[in-house]
Amino acid sequence: MKNLQSIPTAPKALPLVGHLMPLLRNPTAFLSSLPAYGDLVKVRLGPFPLVVVCDPVLTHQVLLDDRIFDKGGPMYDRAREVSGNGIGTSMHAEHRRLRRLVQPSFHPFRLPGYAQTMTGYIDEATASWQPGQVLDVPDEMMSITSKIAIATLFSNTLPRGELDRLLDAGKTLFAGFYKRMFLVPPLDRLPTPGNRAYARARDSLHVTCGQIIAQRRADGTDHDDLLSALLAARDVETDGQGMTDEEIIDTIVAILLAGIETTASALAWALDLLAQHPEVERRLHDEVDTVLNGAPATHADLPHLQFTNRVITETLRLRPPAWFFTRTVTTDTRLGGHFLPAKTSVAYSSYIIHHRSDLHDQPEDFDVDRWDPEHPQPPRNSLIPFAAGARKCPGDNFAMAEATLALATITTRWRLEHAPGAKRRPALSITLRPRKLPMRLRPRAVPPS
Repeated sequence: MKNLQSIPTAPKALPLVGHLMPLLRNPTAFLSSLPAYGDLVKVRLGPFPLVVVCDPVLTHQVLLDDRIFDKGGPMYDRAREVSGNGIGTSMHAEHRRLRRLVQPSFHPFRLPGYAQTMTGYIDEATASWQPGQVLDVPDEMMSITSKIAIATLFSNTLPRGELDRLLDAGKTLFAGFYKRMFLVPPLDRLPTPGNRAYARARDSLHVTCGQIIAQRRADGTDHDDLLSALLAARDVETDGQGMTDEEIIDTIVAILLAGIETTASALAWALDLLAQHPEVERRLHDEVDTVLNGAPATHADLPHLQFTNRVITETLRLRPPAWFFTRTVTTDTRLGGHFLPAKTSVAYSSYIIHHRSDLHDQPEDFDVDRWDPEHPQPPRNSLIPFAAGARKCPGDNFAMAEATLALATITTRWRLEHAPGAKRRPALSITLRPRKLPMRLRPRAVPPS
C-alpha cells in the first residue's frame, strides 16, 4: 500500500527552510504549480512536512470528514494564539456545540437588520469620496468592512477609544499572521519588534472584548446585534447551556479577523478586475443604474443585483481571500490511496481548486458568465471560497450580502481607474489581498430613468 513516503515532493526545497522561500515570495504561483506533481504533494515548512491536497474530490473528503481531518497544523496553531478555542479554531469535539450556539446569530431573519447597518456605512463612505481622489483601495475597503463588522457586533455602544483599540489591534494581527505561520520554534518566541507588537495586539484585543462583554452582562439589554445574540444563545442539547465569556471573546475575535479582511480583499480585487475588463464593468453599470438609480443598495435590492452577485462570485473564484488552510490527521487513515498516519499535517487550497483547467474553462480568465444559471455550470465541488461541510463559514450569506451591497453602491456612484503604482501581486497576509492598489475616482452620472 502507498504510504507517506510515496507521495511526491515538490521540487526546489532548500536545506533547513524547505519551500518557505516560494511560499513567502509568490505563494499563488507555487500553489498553482503543485497539481502537476500529483493529487497529493508534499512540501516542507522548514523541517516540517505538509501534504497539500490538489484534487477536488480529495479536498471535499478532507472538508467533509472533519473528525479525521481536524482543525490543526501550522495555520491553526497560529490562529489559536489569537482566537483561542473559538468556532473557527476549535477541534471537532467542541465544534458542534459552538456551531449550534453561533449559527443563530447569522440566521437569515437577522440579515435585513445587518444589511441596514451595512448600507449606512457604505453610503457614508462612498458619499465622502471626492472626484479625482486616489484611494488606497485595500485600506479603504478595510475601513468600510471594519466599521460594519464592529457595528453589527456591538451596534453603536462602543466609546471611540475602545473602537480605535479594536481596529488598531486587528490591523497589527492581520499584518503579522501569515509570516508567523512559517516561523518555527523558537523563532516565534524571540523578543523581536514584530513578535512583541503581535503579542501586544493580541492581548489588547482580548482585554477590550472582555471589558465589553462584562459591561453587556451587567447592562442586560438586548441591543439587537451579534453580541446580544451570542450572549443569549443556548444549546438545547446541553440543557440550555450558553457560551462562557472566554468562548464569546474567541468567537468575537474570529468574526473580526475572518469578516473584516476577507470581504475587504474580495471588494478590492473586484474593483481591480472591473478596471481591467471594461465590458464587464459596463454590464455591471447597466444593472446598478437600473436597480439603484444612484441610491445606496439595500437589502431589498439584493434579489435584483444578480449580475453584481456573479461579479463577486467570479472574484472569489479567481482571487479567493481564504486561500490556504491546514488540517491534522487525528487517526491513521487513507487519502487518495495513500496511508497517512495520525498527526500528519494536511493542507488544502481553494486557490488550487479554483484554478484547475479541468474544473474551470480558461481558469485565469475573469469570466462572470460562467456563473450565469442559463449557462453550463462548473462541476460540483469546484467552488469553495467559504469551505464546505460542517466547518463551512457560518457567515457566508452575511459576507456575500455585504460585498454585493458595497460593490453595487460603489459602482453606481463611481468609476475607479488604476493610478500609477498599482501592484496586483498578493500581499503576504492571512488572506489573498492586493499588495498595493491606488485607484482614482471618477464620478458617474446615472442616466435618467
